[in-house]
Amino acid sequence: MANVHFIGGEKGGVGKSMTSRLLAQYYIDTNRPFMGFDSDASHSTFSRFYGDFASPVMVGDDESLDSILETCETQPDQDLVIDLAAQTSTRLGEWIEETDVFGLLEELGHQVYLWHVMDDGKDSVDLLEGALARYPAPSLKWVVVENHGRGGDFSQFEASDAYKAAIERGASVFKLGKLHPKLTHKADFANASFWAAANNRDLMNIAERQRMKVWLRNNYTQLDKLLPQVSATEE
Repeated sequence: MANVHFIGGEKGGVGKSMTSRLLAQYYIDTNRPFMGFDSDASHSTFSRFYGDFASPVMVGDDESLDSILETCETQPDQDLVIDLAAQTSTRLGEWIEETDVFGLLEELGHQVYLWHVMDDGKDSVDLLEGALARYPAPSLKWVVVENHGRGGDFSQFEASDAYKAAIERGASVFKLGKLHPKLTHKADFANASFWAAANNRDLMNIAERQRMKVWLRNNYTQLDKLLPQVSATEE
């Protein structure tokens, strides 16, 4: 069963592209085949940092969105990571409902993951509540990303009705660790992958490379639990 990851959250600046980049690097480091789709032209996560895995997609263009489904059909062993731009949920939702995208992906044998990346503000909580209501299908796997680089106190979220509803739907809560702003800045300006940031001596000094490795390791521990490898006997 291949996985299709929609990395959203609707709100701008909460770390959707950071999450997509992390997931891409995890796939590379664990030798899992995947393709990345960019819907955010302002960040172009995959074409900038992971060009060998990049494919653009326009949320306002049905033919462009349909290319995601075509990839699922023609390359069934490839997982997909789709970085969604801010404020695209309405049009994306129309495409999903008009095409019964989730039903089709289930028919093709793909597992859909909906990632809701959030800061610690109330609007992120409200947007999660709306997304849960819009997509009630029990086959979906929800991942709520608390981005600690965009907020330090998620206690109000964890006391909210939206949090309770997400947990009742079987959602996983992923705590995205804070990455030192200097490391983010250097990697962004160099268009460097997280691997390059952790290993390139010309880009980072030894302490910076070590901090990047620790950040990746801590996040990978969570991803190992979220996306366990399928053994040969299970295939």
